[in-house]
Amino acid sequence: MKIIVMGYHTIGHTCLQKLIEMGADIAAAVTHADNPPEQIWFKSVRDLAFEHCIPVYQPADVNSPAMVAAVRRIAPDAIFSFYFRQMLGKELLEIPRTGAFNLHGSLLPRYRGRCPINWVLVHGERETGVTLHRMELKPDRGAILAQRAVPIDFKDTALTLFEKMTVAAAELIADVYPKMLKGDIRELPQNQRQASYFGGRTAEDGRIDWSRRATEIYNLVRAVTHPYPGAFTEAGGRKLFIWWAEPDEEAPTGGAKPGEILALRTGEGVVAATGKGILCLKKIQWEGAGEIDAKTFPAGSGLAPGGLLG
Repeated sequence: MKIIVMGYHTIGHTCLQKLIEMGADIAAAVTHADNPPEQIWFKSVRDLAFEHCIPVYQPADVNSPAMVAAVRRIAPDAIFSFYFRQMLGKELLEIPRTGAFNLHGSLLPRYRGRCPINWVLVHGERETGVTLHRMELKPDRGAILAQRAVPIDFKDTALTLFEKMTVAAAELIADVYPKMLKGDIRELPQNQRQASYFGGRTAEDGRIDWSRRATEIYNLVRAVTHPYPGAFTEAGGRKLFIWWAEPDEEAPTGGAKPGEILALRTGEGVVAATGKGILCLKKIQWEGAGEIDAKTFPAGSGLAPGGLLG
């Protein structure tokens, strides 16, 4: 089975590596040129393809006439999309003999769309996973070939969850690819009534609403902490990033306003009231300054009891 792999990021790299290890006939890799303003903390599909002498394409538009013509010349039996950031149009989808298949970072039909790893943490989910599905014109709607569940720990961040998902993605490909070669795959239609969709996230989506429950704010913090842009608030007219925090919804706030600083605890952090319970800020960073943690920052943090965040 001749394959074109369209991929990016560490999961794209990992899935390509797994196919190489299994001896797949990979005719080409299609990936993205790195965006200089973006923090590139992940592995490169391009570099891995170069290492194995696989032809690489980096089109600005995967659906351009030139790219469509190139795919037609290759005449793949299948296209695999692993964290590729563009939707494939009708012309591309119709080229591969057996179809085009996408690996999505959730247990479809839930959490269709962009940034599913971040969204499941924002919403406090306890389980997510990866899904290989047949691609259609509409995103993340096609029949499911295989899924692998991933448990979410309460202390997982987007990065630690992403690492779990990467392992699950490799395991899924190792299991399903040999079955695809044998034609031993049963595709299951998605239940559209159970579907949910979430769009892309921006840095502004990290703004903290202190009227929310402590656990909800914590979920936002862990969803966008390093290497993502971070959760943030304001204090005294300055932007303050919160890179880590711990919630306690049972702790009393004494009638304090949401966002009000209750205490500075040496070696523990800054304690702030929320809509329900308290949030202990463990790692913070004023915009333009260095990051400081709970072991050192309370006394010199620029924050004081009675101050208001947000």
